[in-house]
Amino acid sequence: MTNDPDSFRLIDFPADDHDPARAGGRLAVRKLPPTLRDFRTSAERFDPSPELLTAVNMALSVGAPLLLTGEPGTGKTQVAWFLGWYFGIPTFDFQVKSTSTAQDLCWDFDAVGYLHFAQTNDQSLGQCREDFLKKRALWRAYECETDAVVLIDEIDKAPRDFPNDLLHELDRHAFHHPFDEGRIIEPKTGRPPIVVVTSNDERRLPDAFLRRCIYHRIELTEDLVRRAVAARAGDFPRLSATTRAVALRRFWELREREDLEKKPSTAEVLIWLIILSARGIQAEAIDDPVPLADLPAVGALVKDANDLALLR
Repeated sequence: MTNDPDSFRLIDFPADDHDPARAGGRLAVRKLPPTLRDFRTSAERFDPSPELLTAVNMALSVGAPLLLTGEPGTGKTQVAWFLGWYFGIPTFDFQVKSTSTAQDLCWDFDAVGYLHFAQTNDQSLGQCREDFLKKRALWRAYECETDAVVLIDEIDKAPRDFPNDLLHELDRHAFHHPFDEGRIIEPKTGRPPIVVVTSNDERRLPDAFLRRCIYHRIELTEDLVRRAVAARAGDFPRLSATTRAVALRRFWELREREDLEKKPSTAEVLIWLIILSARGIQAEAIDDPVPLADLPAVGALVKDANDLALLR
């Protein structure tokens, strides 16, 4: 086990010795795990399975979007950032919302800001319209001098017509400039960007959209979790190999409970291991006969009140 002084550790809250200056200093020097929320930083540690790499190669070979499905926390989003890192090209991400339209993938116009400007300035409005035009993921990818990756994340959150509305852009890989119908925006390289689409399977996608994609489902398997933990071992340096093994065994005990509504996934177990490392937890503190409900930092794994009540 490694005792790395620069690793992430928890802050003590002594009730009988509160000094705001000292407490604030401890807060300021926290060493947060660099790969916890930064997909760009963690991309080089991503370890894709052979099946996933086959799907990626299929999508690259035919220039089709790669549609990745699977439960949350299995690494779908990370695939796009991994491809950007591997090929040394930019990744442009588009986070789908319940109000998203296909146009949002290309551009956005600040109509409120433009209206305010029009009411307070005498300049030619035609010349300043583009100042309120924001280029989004697909447009930015088209402007690259190199290939690029476009991530369309959690497409199942979008309105029902959103996937079908994307077909025109994804088929032609070109769209009209919003202020000049005669001006076509298309990839500078002459090649379409690598498009990665993720879905949490919250609803079925239209058949017309599915026909244009290469499909791959990332299953949460023991091999996937083992590879993810091995790749991120630097995030929990204070855990011995024995403690990690016991932690994974208890994680799978939770996963195998048929009565749990929200089962933990890869993302949860990685965060749990980081917390165990921060607390310097040893294997005996999480091994049998410790009940699952009494595991240290169980709130990092079980995130449903009913599930926690069932465990207890």
